[in-house]
Amino acid sequence: MAQASHESVLDDLGVRISSGALPTGKVLTLAGLEADYGVSRTVIREAVRVLEAMGMLASRRRVGVTVQPMTAWSALDPRLIGWQLSGPRRAQQLVVVTELRAAIEPVAARLSAMRASDVQRAEILRLATLLEELGHDGRGDSAEYLAADIAFHDLILDSSGNLMLAATKAPIAAVIAGRSNVGLTPPVPDVEALHNHIQTAAAIARGDAQAAEHHTRRYVDAVLAEVKAES
Repeated sequence: MAQASHESVLDDLGVRISSGALPTGKVLTLAGLEADYGVSRTVIREAVRVLEAMGMLASRRRVGVTVQPMTAWSALDPRLIGWQLSGPRRAQQLVVVTELRAAIEPVAARLSAMRASDVQRAEILRLATLLEELGHDGRGDSAEYLAADIAFHDLILDSSGNLMLAATKAPIAAVIAGRSNVGLTPPVPDVEALHNHIQTAAAIARGDAQAAEHHTRRYVDAVLAEVKAES
């Protein structure tokens, strides 16, 4: 029960801060939060501790906890991305993270074509084929499609052999899931996008770094154009 209460308080506070409902400079007290949420001081302290670690709150003795500016927040934290995707800043967050994808994923695909193991190459191709099959069957908005899509992008980042690139898996997965959760993933995905996933996988499988980068850039740029149009 305590764990559920902690998660509930954390999510609610996170959404309120990330949406601007609790603006920068707003001072909160533990006693006030305890009364607002009707939970123990321990639960409030734990939620505040997490938000402090994310740069969203800062504590000062005899003052309370103060909401910090967005520039201090852990922008790549999947929880923060999820909170922002559920609030009024959703469109902005989709654009920002997709711009990050456009900068990272083509490079990761190039490196994957150069460094992936045979097992990884085969799995990337299998996942791309599965995405194409599910998309053609009108299941682009299904949980199975989402899981395969995240696994496909995760594996390309992992197989790049670059730990810094691989460290972006969680935020990229969060925004892929976020688009699906808010109904922005159609049952029948764009045919060109599916084609570029297949072509990326095929290029990685045969070790063609230039083609892998090219086709990845094409589908990520297409996603970026979509989210900008939606915003």
